Amino acid sequence: MIALDNTIISDDLSDVFFCCDMEKCKGACCIEGDAGAPLTEEEISLLEDHMDEIRPFMAEEGIASVELLGVFDYDAEGNFVTPLVNDRECAFVCFDNGIARCAIEKAYQEKNIPFAKPVSCHLYPIRIKQGKFNDMVNYHKWEICRKALEKGHKEKIPLYEFVAGALIRRYGRGWYNRLVKLLR
Repeated sequence: MIALDNTIISDDLSDVFFCCDMEKCKGACCIEGDAGAPLTEEEISLLEDHMDEIRPFMAEEGIASVELLGVFDYDAEGNFVTPLVNDRECAFVCFDNGIARCAIEKAYQEKNIPFAKPVSCHLYPIRIKQGKFNDMVNYHKWEICRKALEKGHKEKIPLYEFVAGALIRRYGRGWYNRLVKLLR
């Protein structure tokens, strides 16, 4: 474990090699699981404000779920998460040649909205558990990401490099630069 500012970082960030292989997993992390992606209150507001721009990229079932539940739901611990379709895929999933993609991210890539997908999705397979004084920055090991581990190992991409953009988005470039120095 490494302590940096207000974070406690798992050694897995440097020990695990990881690189998503969407052709192999088909975006399973957006489909599998027992809850949607964690959301912040700020992200909920952004989703509410920009649904008209996101909706054209969503599947019909996802639109119906958001119309029924709103842009967020609650997980078993009462945390904000994206709503699901039939207790399965995220309501914001869209499919592109059989691969689950994010409608929020597509709207962002088309420059229709000013924000990318939720930071929890951007960080995956990193999960952040907020404690009273520190964020616990941990690797979430999941069998569906086995091919990403293989690809990351083959290409020698440490997890902290794979999620660099997301970590910078969450904690800032200075924090990330200090993290890199601690991990190397």
